[in-house]
Amino acid sequence: MTLLERYIRAVDAFNRRIGRFAMYLIFALMGVLFWSSLSKYAGAPSLWTLEFAQFIMVAYYLLGGAYSMQLGDHVRMDLLYGGWSPRRKAAIDSVTVLFLIFYLFVLLYGGISSTSYAIEYGERAHSVWRPYMWPVKLIGVVGILLMLLQTIAELFRDILFLRGISVNHQSEAGL
Repeated sequence: MTLLERYIRAVDAFNRRIGRFAMYLIFALMGVLFWSSLSKYAGAPSLWTLEFAQFIMVAYYLLGGAYSMQLGDHVRMDLLYGGWSPRRKAAIDSVTVLFLIFYLFVLLYGGISSTSYAIEYGERAHSVWRPYMWPVKLIGVVGILLMLLQTIAELFRDILFLRGISVNHQSEAGL
């Protein structure tokens, strides 16, 4: 197995585990929103619930993004793409993915800068609850980094495919 294949398999396995964990955050989100409803009905609304639900949603979305990309469940414009051969798809993807890599690098740079600012200055949300912002920003940076690693794995997968080496996504049974 080549170095590229090992990288692809390692990133796929790691992002699969993180993505499977992130899937269950929806239940935490439901629990927080259920508590919000109960506390409002009881006449003692909790100040933290809606903002905390937003933080959970950020984690759900960003930590699950790389897994979604791995499964091919992300939004794609299939007007022309759907009718192309696998080889042509890999060729086009190996070029267009460079724009995504650039975009993710810019997001990662901004996310790291924003997170370091939040840690250094103790940034808090402008709400009554006033939670620290660095935990949710750190989750965002980790999610962007995972997306970047998965994007690079997809690029390597396309390059290997164009060279005649097929590196398929590992099966769900491997968990």
